[in-house]
Amino acid sequence: MKLFSPLTLGELKLANRLVMAPLTRVRSGRDGIPGPLVVEHYKQRSSLGLIVTEGTYPSHAGQGFPGQPGLVTPEQIAGWGNVADAVHSAGGLIVSQVMHAGRVTHEGTTGGREVVAPSAIAIEGETRTYDGKKSYPVPRALRNDELPSVIEEFVQASKNAIAAGMDGVEIHGANGYLLHEFLSPASNRRDDSYGGSPENRARFVAEVVEAVAEAIGAGRVGIRISPEHNIQDAYEKDADDVRATYLALIDRIAPLGLSYLSILHKNPAGELVQSLRQAFGGPTLVNSGFGEITSRDEALSILADGVGDAVVVGRPAIANPDLAYRWRENLPLNTPNPSTFYSGGAEGYTDYPALQH
Repeated sequence: MKLFSPLTLGELKLANRLVMAPLTRVRSGRDGIPGPLVVEHYKQRSSLGLIVTEGTYPSHAGQGFPGQPGLVTPEQIAGWGNVADAVHSAGGLIVSQVMHAGRVTHEGTTGGREVVAPSAIAIEGETRTYDGKKSYPVPRALRNDELPSVIEEFVQASKNAIAAGMDGVEIHGANGYLLHEFLSPASNRRDDSYGGSPENRARFVAEVVEAVAEAIGAGRVGIRISPEHNIQDAYEKDADDVRATYLALIDRIAPLGLSYLSILHKNPAGELVQSLRQAFGGPTLVNSGFGEITSRDEALSILADGVGDAVVVGRPAIANPDLAYRWRENLPLNTPNPSTFYSGGAEGYTDYPALQH
């Protein structure tokens, strides 16, 4: 079965093609430091071909959730060092997902720091903060002269990840956070060189990826995108515009020789995902699950049919630390408990049983 065959992603050599999705679990406390519980969680899942960490913030202003870990302070970097050491000791690979929340946050989460975005457009709805639920604020639109410093935050966080012993980084360009906000015409209403046309909306994301690849080596850098996901008000409903925007991005970053492109889309076999994959020309990870849980049969068929080079899975990896073993042997699975996804503590985090093997 191809799903359980080795795969090379740039400088990363995976034992199998099952990739753990970046999964926000908010268990790193107010200081954003991954502790022993986080170490144990990732170590348990080391038999997956690659672990992508939960989104880690590259600056305090980029923090999206209470309890989210960062890659900013020495203590945070040391905490991730413990995670990397534990995963490596168990024979696994792990990369840090670097995520700036953009407007998907609140001053009550960022320690009073201003919420920024491509344009001054708020998300409808509420977010959890350290002070309870609050309405999303209207963000301040980033000025052109501020963008280089935001790029540098991504670069420094990526350097910090490598310094901590991580095998690479994944740039978070999906799910309505800052980089995706630049891509979406609903959240990016700029009239400068970073807004308007598909090429302009893709520009900032490409510049971030280029800078990070130059800093730590393209073979250790992946990027995650979610075209047409339409989450957190980062709407992309014009199919022609979506195609043009993401092809503009891929055209910029494909020559870099990145480790991989990870695409979250409900139809990975469809024309959009496959055209982006072809334009990228490198290893492509596909993630069909979000509204629905990816099944073993679907994962096997994605690889067997050549739809992607690896499969990214979330909830099955939450509930089954030994997912690779269970799927390879076609064994029963634990059922994930959604009530513990963001609850804190060991329950639903490190206490899912593994089968003896």
